[in-house]
Amino acid sequence: MALLPSKGVVISVPALVLSVTAAAILLLVLMSTLSSSPPCTCPIPAKVNSSIRSRERISTSAEDIEWVKSQIEANGSHMQQNVLRKGINPRTRQQQLQDLLQFKGISHYEGEEANNHTALPCPGELLVEEHHSNYGEPWAGGRDVFEFLAEWAHLTPDSKVLEIGCGTLRVGLHFIRYLDPGHYHCLERDELSLMAAIRYELPSQGLLFKRPLIVRGEDMDFSKFGSDTMYNLIYASAVFLHMPDKLVWIGLERLAGRLKPFEGRIFVSHNIKFCSRLGGDECTKRLNNLGLEYRGKHTHDSLLFNHYEIWFEFSRVKA
Repeated sequence: MALLPSKGVVISVPALVLSVTAAAILLLVLMSTLSSSPPCTCPIPAKVNSSIRSRERISTSAEDIEWVKSQIEANGSHMQQNVLRKGINPRTRQQQLQDLLQFKGISHYEGEEANNHTALPCPGELLVEEHHSNYGEPWAGGRDVFEFLAEWAHLTPDSKVLEIGCGTLRVGLHFIRYLDPGHYHCLERDELSLMAAIRYELPSQGLLFKRPLIVRGEDMDFSKFGSDTMYNLIYASAVFLHMPDKLVWIGLERLAGRLKPFEGRIFVSHNIKFCSRLGGDECTKRLNNLGLEYRGKHTHDSLLFNHYEIWFEFSRVKA
């Protein structure tokens, strides 16, 4: 038997049934394949990934502050008088340090068993965390500095940052945690501070895998950071005011070519007497000769405690 369409095309019933059956089977196979396929794990293209990163907020928002206030109120907490309390173990740092000297490490065993069992020696001053008190202000303020600089410099994890005088990484730890491995560099003059950074802070924060490049030096020599390294941010927190003006200008001259043109930033905290002592016009002229431009002064308030810092911003205007 055959169907006779109006246009005269003859289609047999068996052929029609076979076509419909084949189409149904193909549809079932296709649906089964789609339902059993693993979710797409394709990498986000670089441009898309970069735009997503650039939208991530770093600093504390107004909503964050309101949430903190609500939590304090909800728990009935109040600001108490500033008093020091003894901890669970009331030993002072000096007593802890004496134990370290006596037992060659932190140990509760006596005699030969009390020998230092750690993989690497660590100065006792670091083990009792004296380096957290070397800044004249709370150690936690490093987070404030990081948030301010990272936001103003529009950093993303693939940015590169150079700190001049990172000390014991009060600020640097936050950059290291945020940036991609190997993207944080530092020039530090003090040996004990460098030891605190490498031997104590990085292991204790689980950041050894980030492989920051920390170089000991005090002559503004940046050759060990690679001749072709370009930075999105270069900053000095309360460092330049302790250095001779001549050395600061030597450093700026060497750093100007390492700062990314237009988008790169140099930030200097507290004061820029190395510049102001020359006089406004002379300072501007000298900066311009280096391809740098002064962009203004910023006041940054701290969320953590009653404190603010003054920062001076510079950019590179020549490619």
